[in-house]
Amino acid sequence: MTVRYAIYVVPPTDSPLWRMASTWLGREPETGAEELPALPLWLARDRWREITREPRRYGFHGTLKPPLTLASGRTHDGLAAALSLFASEMQPLPPVALHVASIGGFLALVLREPSAPLKRLADLAVERFDRFRAPPTPAELAGRRQVPLSTRQEEYLSRWGYPYVFDEFRYHMTLTGRLPDPERPRVAALLTELLAPALAQPIPLGLALFVQKDRDSPFTLVRRFRLGSPP
Repeated sequence: MTVRYAIYVVPPTDSPLWRMASTWLGREPETGAEELPALPLWLARDRWREITREPRRYGFHGTLKPPLTLASGRTHDGLAAALSLFASEMQPLPPVALHVASIGGFLALVLREPSAPLKRLADLAVERFDRFRAPPTPAELAGRRQVPLSTRQEEYLSRWGYPYVFDEFRYHMTLTGRLPDPERPRVAALLTELLAPALAQPIPLGLALFVQKDRDSPFTLVRRFRLGSPP
């Protein structure tokens, strides 16, 4: 059994976006509760399950440090303690404005305007927690290379285990898997409408630790950390 950990940012538990996006994906990763969204007649339930399968497994989130297996000698408690200290050293993030957009064929929430504080938090998380990361397996590297990578992205993959860090980082909160061209605009319009009430105001974000107990299990949010609060 290989346990994996991920360091994400997420909206507060009581945020409309957390509730609405988790309902769209069909699973609330903190409680494990499953709730089916209301769907239009043109989107069959089976098709919804298919296009949300991958993001549902990971849970609604924005990535800082992507899924990793702990390096030898590192522990869950050690990672959680380091995250608690890290969070206490950071300033709270200014709320961010988000909208639905297409990235590489899938749909996600992305920033309306760049956020330097969020970018800095992501950069520091990549560096600070790399000591907890075991080297990726050949299968994991091959999975990352299924999408063609630039020379810079390949360098980051080799050094940090993930190609989309630092200047390649683009914050997003995934809502679907890859969609064919004819279907993507229609689903994007649906998500824009569904999430409009939750996106009417900028969204506060906090730090969270997610755990996947084995590769067949979904990721679960096991602990939230308040940025700028004592550990």
